[in-house]
Amino acid sequence: MMPNAAKKPHRLRPLPAFIFASRWLQLPLYIGLIAAQGVYVFHFWLELVHLLEAAFGSQTALQALISSIGYKETAVTTSLNETIIMLVVLALIDVVMISNLLIMVIVGGYETFVSRMDLEGHPDQPEWLSHVNASVLKVKLATAIIGISSIHLLKTFINAANYEDKVLIAQTAIHITFLLSAIAIAYTDKLMSRRSEQDH
Repeated sequence: MMPNAAKKPHRLRPLPAFIFASRWLQLPLYIGLIAAQGVYVFHFWLELVHLLEAAFGSQTALQALISSIGYKETAVTTSLNETIIMLVVLALIDVVMISNLLIMVIVGGYETFVSRMDLEGHPDQPEWLSHVNASVLKVKLATAIIGISSIHLLKTFINAANYEDKVLIAQTAIHITFLLSAIAIAYTDKLMSRRSEQDH
């Protein structure tokens, strides 16, 4: 046997090959997430167009924005104010962060659980994808969820007059729960990585 001969791929038995091939059942799920990403892009541009139209005095666009962000005032609002602009911008940032989360799930999940994308050397390869695995992806998703929760909480506090105290307390408690969960996930991952290094 020649020492430099290329190693032939291991041929799986029929049942393991069938079970391993079942990972492709996840492909429609990732395609569905791409479709959801498209919906978010449409929603983002719709809200942005409403904001621009309202800035130029469109009452219809202004009322659409007020309705979408759940903003209420005792007096009739006939023009944009700082609070409405801030809430709309936070809503747009929220859409962007959720879209980032979708990209991480789609690209990272496909690379980790379905098939290699062979992006090594590609100029647009995400930095985090070069060392992604199920554990790293889990930590990054937890961090992204905290960011999204922070935006929602900030939107609620800015518009706090339209929420009951129990809603404010509940959202704060949920955010703290997300934060503690992310810390626990990151700490567990650190312990497992340290144990793996010690074993090797």
